[in-house]
Amino acid sequence: MDRTRTARRAALTVAGAELLHLAPAAVRLPPVRRTLARRTAGYGDAPRHVALTFDDGPDRRSTPYVLDALDGLGVRATFFLLGTMLERAPELGRELVARGHEVAVHGWCHRPQWYPAPARDLRELRRATAAVTELCAARPSWYRPPYGVLAAGPALAARRLGLRTVLWTAWGRDWTDDATGASVYATARPGLSGGATLLLHDSDCTSAPDSWRATLAALPLIAAHCRTHGLTLGPLRDHAVPPRTGRTG
Repeated sequence: MDRTRTARRAALTVAGAELLHLAPAAVRLPPVRRTLARRTAGYGDAPRHVALTFDDGPDRRSTPYVLDALDGLGVRATFFLLGTMLERAPELGRELVARGHEVAVHGWCHRPQWYPAPARDLRELRRATAAVTELCAARPSWYRPPYGVLAAGPALAARRLGLRTVLWTAWGRDWTDDATGASVYATARPGLSGGATLLLHDSDCTSAPDSWRATLAALPLIAAHCRTHGLTLGPLRDHAVPPRTGRTG
């Protein structure tokens, strides 16, 4: 009987720890996005500004095309970089900054963070933040967790490193194998309003092969929509959400 009770207590302890670990992920739920965690969810204060963000790069196969398209549109964006991808293409990290874009942290590698591992979370996020800072020669202000799953460990690690966590309020589902420029735009369009944060991808490293081409085709449509509706498309730094300052150790 005592063994059974002990086993049950241990199971409840583990389950409780996992629930606490995943509790911040609730910011993905629409009601929570609209109320308790507006800034974390990606809602900005600027009434006519839409933050354009890209995840999963930099990628030598695709990021240069995205950069050229943004130059042609006169648009700047925020790029959430993976440490593993940045190590493979450090010159692209510097080019992002040279072209006027904002660099941010997406983690060291793109994997779900379902189970508590606070020491690992801090170690990997610190490594990714250092890589972005050193290889891009720019100090990042933002963090976005892979898959948008903001678990407690990464959330606390980001705060300790002085990073403000931000997710998104609109996306284009540009990672699927059937995505097209038209489909990405149609999916994103309902969420393109003042204060929105749009999620797109400049790499297919975790998506369907060549899915970035659909993103590329959608960019002129998204930019035209914003112009028509009097919206400014730009990076998170112009979203009127001041970056959090915190410890850097």
